[in-house]
Amino acid sequence: MRKANVVSKLRSWRWIHRFILIVGTLAILICIATLSKAYSLRFFLVTDTSSSCYSNSFTTHGSIATEINATIELVVQKIQQEINRMRDLPHESSPSESKHAYASFLADILGLVESVASLSRTEGTAEQNGVVVHPLSRPNQETEEPAEYFLTEEIRKYVRIKPNRLKKQNFMGANGTFTSIGHACFWMKKELEEYMEYDIGDICNDDWKLAQKLMVHGCDPLPRRRCFAKSPQYYTKPLPANESMWKLPDDLNVRWSQYRCKNFTCLAKNTTQKGFFKCADCFNLDDHEWTRWIEPVYEDPNSNLTSDFLIKEILDLKPNEIRVGLDFSIGTGTFAARMREFNVTIVSAAINLGAPFNEFIALRGLIPLYLTINQRLPFFDNTLDLIHSTRFLDGWIDFVLLDFILYDWDRVLRPGGLLWIDSFFCLKEDLHDYLQIFKMLRYKKHKWIVVPKRDKSEDLEVFFSAVLEKPPRPFR
Repeated sequence: MRKANVVSKLRSWRWIHRFILIVGTLAILICIATLSKAYSLRFFLVTDTSSSCYSNSFTTHGSIATEINATIELVVQKIQQEINRMRDLPHESSPSESKHAYASFLADILGLVESVASLSRTEGTAEQNGVVVHPLSRPNQETEEPAEYFLTEEIRKYVRIKPNRLKKQNFMGANGTFTSIGHACFWMKKELEEYMEYDIGDICNDDWKLAQKLMVHGCDPLPRRRCFAKSPQYYTKPLPANESMWKLPDDLNVRWSQYRCKNFTCLAKNTTQKGFFKCADCFNLDDHEWTRWIEPVYEDPNSNLTSDFLIKEILDLKPNEIRVGLDFSIGTGTFAARMREFNVTIVSAAINLGAPFNEFIALRGLIPLYLTINQRLPFFDNTLDLIHSTRFLDGWIDFVLLDFILYDWDRVLRPGGLLWIDSFFCLKEDLHDYLQIFKMLRYKKHKWIVVPKRDKSEDLEVFFSAVLEKPPRPFR
């Protein structure tokens, strides 16, 4: 009887050994397959013209190959250790203990096998069955994995490709999620790592100014964060919709730590250096803002010259057709507030240039779009009825940049939509060049005027205003 038990145990140990060897062999085969994929014959048969690309991609593959080799050695080492442990296991050990140790060992081995498989997916080069492979995962790509450029773990986690859990294409035909950051984030590495240094699930630092600096300098879009945005210490209910449009909101609803003025009254008085520009009276709702686009402002009181167009006369150009639009200006949402009185919904694009423009627009009951000039507009093609811009895209802007912006505006304007250039100012000597850029759109001219800019003693600058209609451009 005892002899039969010993034989039974020996048979069970042999089966365990065989299973371990099978698992180990499987892991090694996966590793070999990965290496063969990374170092295929095509990889070595590079021509002289692609030597630079070869050099860069070899660096990438070298690091991955090192990691794969290390994993193989670890798998072999663990298998050998487990075999030795089983040989030395006393005969009187309980079956439950053996099973528990064996399960733990298998879990460890499978984890290593999965890590090698993950490296294999990252290093994949083919687009099989229509699966889109991210360019940064291709071996002939000149750049390395973006995550490896940063030290902060949150940035690395954010920019890495996220494979779909079911190993299938999603409903958009992609085999993973490719989170992106602006190209300038790489040369603003120090600032970005400071921005992404936080405790997960905790309150974010009061660092919106750093975030805006990154955005304005091209690190746009910024990565998402896993912390809670800091709120004002004592937030109160906003004013009712029938009051909020033309009253200064409660000062408690804004974080003032990053501004020179510490309340809206200071901003509205315009008696101190506020740290923002181009919109000195934007917060003065009772005087400056109340008459805008309702009454014209004449550049010279002795003449009828003005660059201002009134909202009513613009809407009369396309009766009942202007319903939704974008205001891309420096302001506090007054254009959107006035257009609401005519049943037109306007989204106001703004950044916080030394004052809480976005907070103020929202507290008035309007929609702020926190957007820099660097970004492509987040609207689909041919969807907006109107785009309005005032005192922002002026004579400081580069001609090529203005070209890109206008083409993007044309993209989102629907056929028959209106582009309202409101009081664009520039030097007289640059006027012709700027006008040529607007003319290249080949829009229908409803209004077009150039008047002298009289706020300075030198007669060197001019205002230009126009209302232009996008042509149909039917498909051919």
